Amino acid sequence: MKDNIILTGFMGCGKTSVGIRLSYVLRRTLIDTDKWIEKKQGKTVSEIFAKDGEEAFRRMESECIRELIGTADGQIISTGGGLPVRKENRKLLKELGTVYYLKVTPECVYERLKGDTARPLLQGENPREKIRELLEAREALYTEGADVTIEVSGKSFEEIIAGITEKMEERA
Repeated sequence: MKDNIILTGFMGCGKTSVGIRLSYVLRRTLIDTDKWIEKKQGKTVSEIFAKDGEEAFRRMESECIRELIGTADGQIISTGGGLPVRKENRKLLKELGTVYYLKVTPECVYERLKGDTARPLLQGENPREKIRELLEAREALYTEGADVTIEVSGKSFEEIIAGITEKMEERA
């Protein structure tokens, strides 16, 4: 198995923010799958959702992970929140490295993301209810796809990173 650290979880759980800080602590490169796709496609995730649809974006995520399996080792990979929803992707992520699920409560997500207009799945009526429904629907998939679960609600970045590095040492 590759020596990558993969951060999964719902939008707003801190995958990218934790990934950036963890990359400094561990001196590893960070790859954000959403940014990888945006660069490759020449448009934002929101534009891809609007022009090509969610299913096209999900296929792009699978393509991204397949490519990273061939190229990435010893890196930190922050995934998009919906990437582990596809069964194929959960399997591919396990090939790519150790999967850390950053588990968050719906209330914490809402507080972090209220007013964020860049998240395609949160647009529309009652984002609080949408968060609860989506998180409830995805919870089992995130858990199934993870090697390690880290509770992140109400925790500082330092506490989350300490939890990840502790689990890394246990697994070594």
